[in-house]
Amino acid sequence: MDLIAPELLMALAGGTAGAAGEQIWTSLRDLVGRRRSGGEPGDQGELTALAEAPGNEKRATELAAVLALRARQDPAFAQALAAWRREAEALEGPRTGAGDVHNEVSGGTQNTVVQMRDVHGSITFGG
Repeated sequence: MDLIAPELLMALAGGTAGAAGEQIWTSLRDLVGRRRSGGEPGDQGELTALAEAPGNEKRATELAAVLALRARQDPAFAQALAAWRREAEALEGPRTGAGDVHNEVSGGTQNTVVQMRDVHGSITFGG
């Protein structure tokens, strides 16, 4: 199984994906906490670490690696994780994240300046 994108895990852990993202994060916590095929409970260490520092890309990458390893070791977990991943990636959609935008216009004379982010649809200028 390919690694889940650390950026997706960080967005879900940090709550930037809204209420639906919180539900997806909770479902991942439930999935990771399930008993393994050998009967022992799942380890949530990396999941908890990312929840405590959701902007930490290193922790998100570690969680992605742990999820991929467990998926390779446990076919039932792999199947459930693949379904979770489809749901999480569908939620993510075309978002670009919660980053700040800083634009600076200087020098000369400007007639029209447009500043925007995450445009979905048509834009028309002029008449």
